[in-house]
Amino acid sequence: MRTDVQQGPEIWLRGPVVPGPGPRETPHAHATARHYSWVGTHGGAGVTTLAAVYGGHDCGRDWPGPGDPASVLLVARTHASGLAGLLRALEVFRLGEAPPGLDLDGVVLVADASGRLPKPLDKQVRLIESIIDVYRVPWVTDWRLGDLSGRPPRETEPLARLTGAAERRR
Repeated sequence: MRTDVQQGPEIWLRGPVVPGPGPRETPHAHATARHYSWVGTHGGAGVTTLAAVYGGHDCGRDWPGPGDPASVLLVARTHASGLAGLLRALEVFRLGEAPPGLDLDGVVLVADASGRLPKPLDKQVRLIESIIDVYRVPWVTDWRLGDLSGRPPRETEPLARLTGAAERRR
């Protein structure tokens, strides 16, 4: 046995912890869902609809105020001007020009039409996905008609878990 090898803390020497009998709680089982401020990066991004469906504070196109959640989700449509507005907002955060105390937690891209994105827009989205967490929301005809009562689309399950909407709908 080599004597020059440092040993880690005792926890590493014991091996894996095997759960005992009875139900096992996750470490954050009693934690409350984080609250978010939805910030549109251009007009018509869908902030009001997202706040209604997933919960959180609708900031419109403004930064969150002092009493609003400091965790920000930037929202944009997937058309060219929507993605350009999003990139400008990301640059504001990158340069440290966003109001102090705000945390950028991700980007929500809302489909601007049904179907696949054209290649140039898809390329821009992939670039954005390489620098920040992106949650995609497909085209939802019921939302366009004003019906927000149904379950969020299956494709948005990661967003529903992030915002706590998945737990509220159970």
